[in-house]
Amino acid sequence: MRWMLLLLVLLNVFYYVWHQQQLPLRAKEVAPVSSYQGARRDIRLLSEAESPPARPSEAGVEGAASTVCLFLGSFDDESQAREVEQRLLSLDIRAQVRGVDAAAGVEYWVYLPPLASRQASLRQLRELQARRIDSYIITQGDLANGISLGIFARSDSADSVMQRLREVGYEPQMRELSRAHRSFWVRVAPESRRLADEFLLGRLAGDFAGLQHQIMPCEGVALP
Repeated sequence: MRWMLLLLVLLNVFYYVWHQQQLPLRAKEVAPVSSYQGARRDIRLLSEAESPPARPSEAGVEGAASTVCLFLGSFDDESQAREVEQRLLSLDIRAQVRGVDAAAGVEYWVYLPPLASRQASLRQLRELQARRIDSYIITQGDLANGISLGIFARSDSADSVMQRLREVGYEPQMRELSRAHRSFWVRVAPESRRLADEFLLGRLAGDFAGLQHQIMPCEGVALP
């Protein structure tokens, strides 16, 4: 009887241990699915991360500064500009002569339009020269084979010539021409600007009367 009771107790203990092993894990031992998914959302590839805003590079700033150059001038005589250029080159200062055309007023061109053929225009030219009227055959352009009667700085001078021609039976015409004046500048390259200091500019101004220096766009002055 005592063995039977001891056997029942052992069976109860065994059953209790087996039952505890079959129970699901407690909640505090299982991480919630939502927190796992949230952690996954916080994980990003390096390629997906936003890059920090780019800072302006020093090269860009230097590039903007290099678009302006120091110009020395201006000279009506190109040979003087060449002399300044050679002076700077001898000091290892990169320099180049450039020319610029500026409007300098209007001129008035009196002419006779081309006739049907060159031969007809040449006969007309001989007639004008026989009347002692200065005239020349036009050899090119839209007025080729026409006759030039002169270019005048004043409109009243051109009108006087036209009136004289009308009196002898011709029908002259007049065209306005823009008159340009070319001057020359010496451009100092951006990388050499620091070498052209105030002392050097003062010496050049003493050797070349009226020499000025200006800061202008590097490509603002055309090549001669």
